[in-house]
Amino acid sequence: QVQLVESGGGLVQPGGSLRLSCVASVSIFSINAMGWYRQAPGKQRELVAAIASDGTTNYADSVKGRFTISRDNYKNTVYLQMNSLKPEDTAVYYCNAKIRRVGSTLEYWGQGTQVTASS
Repeated sequence: QVQLVESGGGLVQPGGSLRLSCVASVSIFSINAMGWYRQAPGKQRELVAAIASDGTTNYADSVKGRFTISRDNYKNTVYLQMNSLKPEDTAVYYCNAKIRRVGSTLEYWGQGTQVTASS
């Protein structure tokens, strides 16, 4: 079982920045991929950014050039640096971890942290 605890959300004016953190209860050396998803009211949860164990990253088109995902394996932490925030970035942001096993993938979620970009 993997527990993920997010922090860093809050209210920020459009154009501002926030950094989200996700701390895992296990060594993230053992986690194949970690990512951030978001869900706005009335919308489906969507991938924002992901990072694999080899450091490969993947971003949603809507955040490319503004958001950066990174991981600190020794702190068991994944970060999402969000710059130039827009009102449409407002959502609950969830941390996700995937551990691949033979024939299956184990998936874990954090509890979510609210990000609001509004004046």
